[in-house]
Amino acid sequence: MNVMGIIFANDATMGELTSKRTMASLPFAGRYRQVDFHLSNMAHAGIRHVGIISRHSYQSLMNHIGSGEEWGLELEEAGLEFLTPFAMSTSASYRGKLENLYYAINFLHYGPEDELVVMADSAVLANLDLNKILAAHVASGKELTIVTKAGICNGEKQIDLALKLGENGAIADMAVDYVAAADYVASMDLFIMSKAWLMEQVKEHVAHNMYHMDRDLVMGLWQRNPESINIYEFEGIAMFNESVEEYFYNSLSLIKKEVRRDLFAGAHPVYTKVRDRVPTYYGENCDIEDCIIADGCMLDGEVENSILFRQVTVCEGAEVEDCIIMNDSVIGEGAKLKYVILDKNVTVRPGAKLYGTAKNPIIVKRGEIV
Repeated sequence: MNVMGIIFANDATMGELTSKRTMASLPFAGRYRQVDFHLSNMAHAGIRHVGIISRHSYQSLMNHIGSGEEWGLELEEAGLEFLTPFAMSTSASYRGKLENLYYAINFLHYGPEDELVVMADSAVLANLDLNKILAAHVASGKELTIVTKAGICNGEKQIDLALKLGENGAIADMAVDYVAAADYVASMDLFIMSKAWLMEQVKEHVAHNMYHMDRDLVMGLWQRNPESINIYEFEGIAMFNESVEEYFYNSLSLIKKEVRRDLFAGAHPVYTKVRDRVPTYYGENCDIEDCIIADGCMLDGEVENSILFRQVTVCEGAEVEDCIIMNDSVIGEGAKLKYVILDKNVTVRPGAKLYGTAKNPIIVKRGEIV
């Protein structure tokens, strides 16, 4: 089976966390980036032709992926390619994923005509078996497969693409940018279709001034021919990191063993860029409880229910609780942090106090001294 992959880096704003990086390169779980999940899923499915589409702020993403060696990919034509369609576009504003695909159409032209396309979005994280999903798509004989997840819709969260399924699994209703009730399922922004069909649809939609993937292509197809869409219901853990609150909650939920096991263990490990560091040093008086600690840290204070990335320093007398501390940050003596996200290379002065809330954690941007 010939398959190519497209990953949208998703430049959606998440405050200071994505002011200088894409969602794809957002650090996650102590040593990963969000793009690692989709790259790993595709690598395990034997997909070697992968395009990553980003509009801007993609330097951090390129630095992380490098040559693609960790995922068995090569940074060249017919391997891994960075696609920056807006560098060639004459449009002054972003109008949707279909426009991105239109300006990256040469990437789609490459390779066999009978290829399938897996399209994924970096804001939704899951460890899934793409081979099973591809087989289900082929067996369905339908134009488009949408991977969905139950339990995300709750009557409060706005869902990009929400679907209500009938008793026979057919789509009874579909809505875009909708605060859907709990009886709806959410699209995981993971789609499978044939390359030839996708190229035809992109050209036709853009020619008719339609650029929105969910509203124009997917909903339009359902309205014209409901029987042409297949639904694959994913049963594992899917994390929708579409807001700071969700990113904070999902990150700290990794402290639970069953969540970590679903996302990282099993036959499909998640690969990331290798950065060897010395082991973490635990001082004689440190107190660490229910945490994920990366390598290279220097810990002399108290840390509880938190995630520490590589080479974080927590000085003696410092107290850190319910926090996400990214690479190379330093927390001074006697400082107290609760519900805080420190980006890379942040220095917290001795005795400083930072207190956020679970719904509104304090974000300290990269390189700041507070």
